Amino acid sequence: MAPPILKLDDIFLSFVGAPLLAGAGLQIEPGDKICLVGRNGSGKSTLLKIAAGLVEAQSGEVFRHPSSTVRYLEQAPDFAGFKTVQAYAEAGLGPGDDPYRVTYLLSHLGLTGDEDPRMLSGGESRRAALARVMAPEPDILLLDEPTNHLDLPTIEWLEGELQKTRSALVLISHDRRFLEKVSTATVWLDRGTSRRLDRGFAHFEAWRDQVLEAEELEQHKLGKSIEREEHWLRYGVTARRKRNMRRLGELQTMRSNYRGHKGPQGTVQATVSDAQESGKLVIEADKITKSFGERAIVTPFSIRVHRGDCIGLVGPNGAGKTTLLKMLTGQLSPDSGIVKLGTNLEIATLDQKREDLDPEDTLANYLTDGRGENLLVNGEQRHVTGYMKEFLFQPEQARTPIRNLSGGERARLMLARILSRPTNLLILDEPTNDLDIETLDLLQEIVAGFPGTVILVSHDRDFLDRTVTSTIAPAVPDAPDGRWIEYAGGYSDMLVQRKGALEERKKAEKAAEKPKTQQATASGSAKVKLSFKQKFALENLPKEMAKAEAEIAKREQVMADPNLFTRDPAAFNRLAGEMEKLRASLTDMEEEWLELEMLREELEG
Repeated sequence: MAPPILKLDDIFLSFVGAPLLAGAGLQIEPGDKICLVGRNGSGKSTLLKIAAGLVEAQSGEVFRHPSSTVRYLEQAPDFAGFKTVQAYAEAGLGPGDDPYRVTYLLSHLGLTGDEDPRMLSGGESRRAALARVMAPEPDILLLDEPTNHLDLPTIEWLEGELQKTRSALVLISHDRRFLEKVSTATVWLDRGTSRRLDRGFAHFEAWRDQVLEAEELEQHKLGKSIEREEHWLRYGVTARRKRNMRRLGELQTMRSNYRGHKGPQGTVQATVSDAQESGKLVIEADKITKSFGERAIVTPFSIRVHRGDCIGLVGPNGAGKTTLLKMLTGQLSPDSGIVKLGTNLEIATLDQKREDLDPEDTLANYLTDGRGENLLVNGEQRHVTGYMKEFLFQPEQARTPIRNLSGGERARLMLARILSRPTNLLILDEPTNDLDIETLDLLQEIVAGFPGTVILVSHDRDFLDRTVTSTIAPAVPDAPDGRWIEYAGGYSDMLVQRKGALEERKKAEKAAEKPKTQQATASGSAKVKLSFKQKFALENLPKEMAKAEAEIAKREQVMADPNLFTRDPAAFNRLAGEMEKLRASLTDMEEEWLELEMLREELEG
């Protein structure tokens, strides 16, 4: 085993109240790809900053190899003194580093390098910072939420870059799929201490559950031991009791350990408030379009959204996901086409920019709309502090200004408010940003079991696969041109169908050459006629195509059940596979019929 190039041992750090870190550690060896996981507020970012030398621990040992280079992804980059993004990113290079790598990284992150740093959005600032830390290919790369504000194509590109990098990595991310693909080891930060698993994130949750079960069993055993010792103390012989003061001291220690045991942080407990059922047809869009200047954002697009659907919107940043979402929900008028909203709609929205939050407002005031100490949840009066506990907020935080909350806490607060109000149409724009994995699990359960309708925009592939019944994506993923296509199933299902469509197009291009050859043969001889087999096919193909269309429609009707994927994923996947084959067969028949029809017209003059 190679010696560590960075090691943190027995790290202790406390701000106010209970220690944030108490005996935490982190060991990084060459080639490590570690994901650092834990609940929001567990100290992950702080531990990473200690590793980077930006925060000093109150006690513990910190070792960094003198010759190793360390780069840390800043949450809020400082652009002071830099006229362009290119200059900012190149400032992170060492004497022997290749400046071309900055250009390469910026281009893949959607930046030219000529941008004025003062004019960057929050997402662009993060991407510029990512290029700066990755360009030197340091010995150790410390990345805190590197996928925030990245679109799916860029996230998948980043995965590939990190998989092949020579740098040792420590990653913090809420994106399960990203962690599964990149990490080879996992460090779990929990209640101030750390545990290491020398396997990637895919194995973490099963291991974590085993650790917690073993801990619970140990606590149960300790409780039984205390009961036995107390029985001895109460009923033992007085003389023996006096002679065995050591045993009495051990009992006091056991009691102290039992009382002082700090169990794992609870999970968010929440359900959606019941609302009046909406109409069966929730949204109907007919040939809607939207352009900004000469750029088409949405070309004629039609969709019918039914009660119970859960629809995901995916695509590169700037493709127009939020624009399309706003048109479908009536917040933005289309340039042409019609959008009709169904009846009895109660809409709740989680905005990706968290614009609904006033930083000076308090948690209690935000949740109650300033109406005192209580709020109405599912027709029941609830005290605000009791309701806050369900979302892991402490009663003393009731008067805390929202500006003091972390990104994850703000997301949880907005979720708490949304779920307290009756709703039958949930609009979620990047709902997974800043949520820890446990809260993501809860959100997934809420969305999957929601009796109403959900439309969500997300770059989280795992979340999409676990929740949505259909996915809307640009027809051309790498260069969106305003055309959007709805695919059955989640993100992975969309990729399979898109791959099938690409193969079909290639077959069509090859087949397009055949009629030209046949036409040339026909023009060379007036006596050439369709063969019996060709005539038979020309007459019968329309019937076969109609049958295929009917079979596709049958399966579409079954798959329209919003609970099918959750209830029977095997049946859903089987139907999706059958539909893919039927569509491919239908395409082949249509191409064959078109070729024969063109040939017939040519032969008949």
